[in-house]
Amino acid sequence: MKTFLQNLSSHREEYPTRTADYFVDQIDANVRESFTPEQLTEVRTVVQAAMPQPAPKIVDLRVNIDLLISRFYIVLFVGKERRKNPRPYSASGFTAFANRIAAIILLVGLNLTISLFIFLVAYLIKSALGVNLFTSHLSDYLSR
Repeated sequence: MKTFLQNLSSHREEYPTRTADYFVDQIDANVRESFTPEQLTEVRTVVQAAMPQPAPKIVDLRVNIDLLISRFYIVLFVGKERRKNPRPYSASGFTAFANRIAAIILLVGLNLTISLFIFLVAYLIKSALGVNLFTSHLSDYLSR
């Protein structure tokens, strides 16, 4: 069992490409040989059903933040809800209110970031083409 856990932790990057046969091969050879073909088929079926199936996501944002003392990560997924059963809990009261406020702040921040990026690209294109929309610069208007 210990070697299986060591293999699992040392090969995390290979996890999405693993199949049920990989996990069946991790069973001790003597135990695996004692299984009948029907038992091996059932073990493979159960392992395949237990393996996470990746879902398509509209947004898959993963950011690592390295600080002097520690390392943090931020993950943002946006996609269709595919769970068959409802969540065992529901947010209520202050938690539901705080979740809505956090969602609004994230959406407004994302909107402002995208808008600023579009404005910056448009400004750079305008400057590269040599187009002047005003007779003087903004600093001239502010100094008056």
